[in-house]
Amino acid sequence: MKKKNLISVVGPTGIGKTRLAIDLAKHFNTEIISCDSRQFFKEMKIGTASPSEEELAEAPHHFIGNLSVEEYYSIGQYEEDALKKLNELFENHDTVILVGGSMMYEKAVIEGLNDLPEADEENQKKLNEIFENEGIEKLQEILNELDPEYFAVVDFHNHRRLLRAIDVIWQTNKKYSEQIAVSQDSRDFNTIRIGIEAPREELYDRINRRVDMMMEKGLLEEAKILEKFKHLTALNTVGYTELFKYFDGEWDLDFAVSEIKKNSRRYAKRQLTWYRKADDIHYLPLGYSQEDFDGLIDYISKEILN
Repeated sequence: MKKKNLISVVGPTGIGKTRLAIDLAKHFNTEIISCDSRQFFKEMKIGTASPSEEELAEAPHHFIGNLSVEEYYSIGQYEEDALKKLNELFENHDTVILVGGSMMYEKAVIEGLNDLPEADEENQKKLNEIFENEGIEKLQEILNELDPEYFAVVDFHNHRRLLRAIDVIWQTNKKYSEQIAVSQDSRDFNTIRIGIEAPREELYDRINRRVDMMMEKGLLEEAKILEKFKHLTALNTVGYTELFKYFDGEWDLDFAVSEIKKNSRRYAKRQLTWYRKADDIHYLPLGYSQEDFDGLIDYISKEILN
């Protein structure tokens, strides 16, 4: 039986993945699975740059706004749900599109998660005490010493990611980056990875403009409504944490917005570091032409035939 195909659209935040995924879905008359872990939450539409109603109407999307910020959702649950959905879609489609910049979530779908140990209670207790007494900076420092490779790509504002990595390193005496680099289950579908690339200055300019646009669309009001949930993992993310500091009176609004831009650019830099290590991504230029897109379709067609 002929293998089915998953086209995975990757790249840093703000580069235009949503548009490319929709263009591909329309060409192949298929559906889109999101692996953007921030867009799962329905209350966070503006700050996560979720696809608009118009974009969602252009092609069927899955895992967009399917959860509430109050729900806990692990990467393991996502892997299971995404593969189940993929198998359903493969019953009617030879090709399905995956899109998103959450690197580990894409990895979970295309390769499988690694068999890492469960959380160690003692370690967690110790790390939580460090977090409460010495702040997230101390956790960043510990992880950077133990595993600089993983520290270069992790979202270091997310204390849970830091806790998890340090805990695993302490338990196994091996770097976390080495353990997650090992590919797990082989998948019974072909994966074709597509990226968009742009000069860094241009990408950063796009990110800055996108933040201004989010503010115009009502990000401040969205964050205000979500302030009561700021202790939840879903809200421990760029675009919200900075505005919560503004609400607390720590920062003025202009500074909070400039920090959102800075932290978004930093996140993009980490994504670029991650994708640069891959040798299987076929890149399109930013603002690709119809000719570029036709060339991409030729490339995908050849990959599917191989």
